[in-house]
Amino acid sequence: MAAKPGSAPTTYSPSLIQKTRPPIFKDNDLDWVRPDGRGFHQCRPAFFRTGAVNSASGSAYAEFGNTKVIVSVFGPRESKKAMMYSDIGRLNCNVSYTTFATPVRGQGSDHKEFSSMLHKALEGAIMLETFPKTTVDVFALVLESGGSDLPVVISCASLALADAGIMMYDLVAAVSVSCLGKNLVIDPILEEESYQDGSLMLTCMPSRYEVTQLIFTGEWSTLDINEAMQLCLDACGKLGKVMRSCLKEAASASQE
Repeated sequence: MAAKPGSAPTTYSPSLIQKTRPPIFKDNDLDWVRPDGRGFHQCRPAFFRTGAVNSASGSAYAEFGNTKVIVSVFGPRESKKAMMYSDIGRLNCNVSYTTFATPVRGQGSDHKEFSSMLHKALEGAIMLETFPKTTVDVFALVLESGGSDLPVVISCASLALADAGIMMYDLVAAVSVSCLGKNLVIDPILEEESYQDGSLMLTCMPSRYEVTQLIFTGEWSTLDINEAMQLCLDACGKLGKVMRSCLKEAASASQE
């Protein structure tokens, strides 16, 4: 395991951008603060642990505030669809929610859209040519939905792939930003996502400074997109260091 029980989660907030933005509420209506008391550009503490599922080739557990995710990786194993020889391997991704993950109980199910986004985020970082005619299966389970679920799933899945010994160009870190009025808030929680005017998620390979996926919804100005992307890139770089530290601790623990 990569972290000892009781070890404190690590923060990965981006460096503050020296720019003042007008508040959501004008005049003296009220001073708006985030529900969990964080600053607009402050991320939740991140906690990772590898080796969470003994039966898997590799696995990882991630906890960002109230968002809790576990990912299992199986393979490489012979592909069922390998009727013809392929020079590269196949990647299958599945994201699902437990029945108790959301405030409305009994609604756990597979999330096809998130599964597709997870695949796109990871595919560019994996050296698929190193396991031809075989398949790697990635199963992500959201234990508790506390906001920014997909970025946490992607980061956790990347760590699980590394734990399974899958050859990768780099780890993949993901961070999202929500637009609330005229303010940009990083790593939004569930309540903030329900009121957002727009959202942006960026996934990248921090060491290579390469973006593997960029998704945004809502109306964004060019200025806001640039600022949101810079916030995400900065946070991804710091999150990548937290993830690498987790792998180093796991390797050290296995040698003892």
